[in-house]
Amino acid sequence: MNTVVVTGAASGIGRGIALGAAKRGRHVALLDIDEQALMDAAAAAVAAGAASALPLVCDVGEERAVEEVFQRVATELPAISGVVANAGIEVSEPLASARVESWDRVMAVNLRGTFLTSRAALNYWRTQGSPGSLVCVSSPSAFVGFAGGSNTAYGASKGGISAFVRAAALDAAVDGVRVNAVVPGATDTDILYFGLEGERLRSRRGELEEAARQQIPLGRMARPEEIADAVLWLLSDESVYVTGSHLVCDGGLLAKSANTF
Repeated sequence: MNTVVVTGAASGIGRGIALGAAKRGRHVALLDIDEQALMDAAAAAVAAGAASALPLVCDVGEERAVEEVFQRVATELPAISGVVANAGIEVSEPLASARVESWDRVMAVNLRGTFLTSRAALNYWRTQGSPGSLVCVSSPSAFVGFAGGSNTAYGASKGGISAFVRAAALDAAVDGVRVNAVVPGATDTDILYFGLEGERLRSRRGELEEAARQQIPLGRMARPEEIADAVLWLLSDESVYVTGSHLVCDGGLLAKSANTF
C-alpha cells in the first residue's frame, strides 16, 4: 500500500481524511502544529487499520519545514500516491477593523501553506517519475460571501486556493499528477465549539443544528468522514480522468438561492 500525506491532520476534516485513508489500509503521514493532538490522531489511525502512521509536527507556512517533512516521509514510508493540503485557519474580523497580522497569518497557513505543500508534492512525484493525486481544500466562501460577514481574509484565501488548483492542474498534468479541490460545507467538528462546555456547548450545538435544518437543503451538517470519502475518491484511481476540478460536498448549500421566489 502507498502513502497518503495529510496536512492539518490532528483534528476536524484533516483527521477524518487521515482515518479514512487508514481504514483503507494505507500508510498515513499526518502533519500538524498541535503535537499532542497529532499523536492522538496517529494512534487512532493505527487503530483504524493504517499500515503505519507517521506524525510530523509542521507549520505549513514555513518553507523549510514543509520540505523537511516531505523528505522524512520519502525516507520513512512507502511511495506517496496522494497528498491532501487541508491545513487552514479562520479569523473572523470585520473588514474595517481587520488586523494586518490576522490577514497575513490566514494567508500564510491557508494559501501559502497550500502552495508549499503542493510544490513539495509535485517535486516529489517528478523526482520519482511517478503519477500522483493532490487534493486542496477550498470552501464555499471561495464562491460566495458568508452571510455573517467578517470573513474577508478566509474568503480571499480560499478563493486563492480555488484559482491555484485550476492553474496548478495545468502545470502538473505533464507529470501525470492530478490536482483537484474539495469544497466542504458546514461540517460538525470540534472547532465549531472551541472553548465551550456544559450548557453553552449544548446551546451552541442546538443553534447550529437548527440553522443547518433551515439553511442546508439536506437538512444537516456534514460529518468529517463524509468529506473524507469525497477526498479519498479524488485520490483514488476511480477519478483518474479528473483534474482541475472542484468536488462540492456541502449538502446543496451553494445550489440554493437565498430567496424562495
